[in-house]
Amino acid sequence: MLVTPWRAGTAVLLCWLVSIIVGLTPMFGWNNLQSLLKNGTVTTEELVVTCQFETVISMHYMVYFNFFGWVLPPLLLMLAIYVEIFYMIHKQLNKKVTASHMDPRRYFGKELKLAKSLALVLFLFAVSWLPLHILNCITLFLPNYETSMSLLYVAIILTHGNSAVNPIVYAFRIKKFRTAFQKIWKQYMLCQDPIDEDLLHLSTSPPPKKIDIEKICGAVLLGSETIRLTK
Repeated sequence: MLVTPWRAGTAVLLCWLVSIIVGLTPMFGWNNLQSLLKNGTVTTEELVVTCQFETVISMHYMVYFNFFGWVLPPLLLMLAIYVEIFYMIHKQLNKKVTASHMDPRRYFGKELKLAKSLALVLFLFAVSWLPLHILNCITLFLPNYETSMSLLYVAIILTHGNSAVNPIVYAFRIKKFRTAFQKIWKQYMLCQDPIDEDLLHLSTSPPPKKIDIEKICGAVLLGSETIRLTK
């Protein structure tokens, strides 16, 4: 299927819509409010609770709906897809080059580099998010086990750090992203106009060699005269 800007934009929009729905689900009622009312922790008159994540958010939502429903299945699916991609690229790179076929390394070498970059992003996502979800599973399935708060804070920092690492990985591994980031940085951080820089680059580049039309015409006429005399 051909990837067009409209299809890419639609896919990004759908991802954002799903993320918003999944993220706002606790606000629609899947939270710990009813359990807090039942055990007398809060009353309907005050509705004041301790501002802690596990106090407000239901672990059933975090484990069954969030982790088992929207994190683990896509992660395993993407892992299977990348295994298939690397297998196919490796298979193409090992093909012998014949005179009637183009060298597959010229094309699949670039595809392999891009696949490695995206696989690195997937690996960093797994390393950043799995610790917190594993701790949530321990909290739900082993309620008597006390999780270390230091370990929990490290897991939370990893999840936030993943969003900061991705642009760096894209910039260092993919040339188009690196060029786009450089333009954004120069335009919005350094207040430099990228159009002016392009014009400056063109002005400082050496001028193209001038073509002497008279010499070309003279050479053509001389060649024509030589051919006529040899007949």
